[in-house]
Amino acid sequence: MKINFLLTKIFLTCYDIKVGLIIIGGRKMSTYMPKNGEVERKWYILDAAGKPLGRVAVTAANLLRGKVKPIFAPHVDCGDHVIIINCEKAVLTGKKLTQKYHYHHTGYVGNLKSVRYDTLMREHPEKAMHMAVEGMLQDNALGRKQIVRLRTVVGNEHKHSAQKPEIWNDAEGNK
Repeated sequence: MKINFLLTKIFLTCYDIKVGLIIIGGRKMSTYMPKNGEVERKWYILDAAGKPLGRVAVTAANLLRGKVKPIFAPHVDCGDHVIIINCEKAVLTGKKLTQKYHYHHTGYVGNLKSVRYDTLMREHPEKAMHMAVEGMLQDNALGRKQIVRLRTVVGNEHKHSAQKPEIWNDAEGNK
């Protein structure tokens, strides 16, 4: 009984039960929570040439959410702008080009449309990349705000050079 009381007393002196406060060595430290107005947004370029579509989409989704920043909070939109170039050169591994389909419904009875991914990647590769990234974001108002900052481009040229985007090197997971 004394040991249990002693452990409880030590625990209560180390951690305060209040929201976000931790007592370490007699000092109270609070967790930083970013505000919407305080977030500084950068522009990044991802090159999809020769890389799997899903790998590029994961990197783009992490940048759009802001998970690579030290101030990340899941309830705050703290992500950056992302430009994905060379979408037509992204690869699908395995037999996905012939076996994977994109389905959408027109709204009329019996009008479920399907498009094979080899056709989609040939005709609209930027749409395939956009759908892959959108599927990796949250399905709520925050995800809808984040997907607006994604630009997918066919080819090397983009029209956002005035924003001075930085090239994101995803080999090491950082710039």
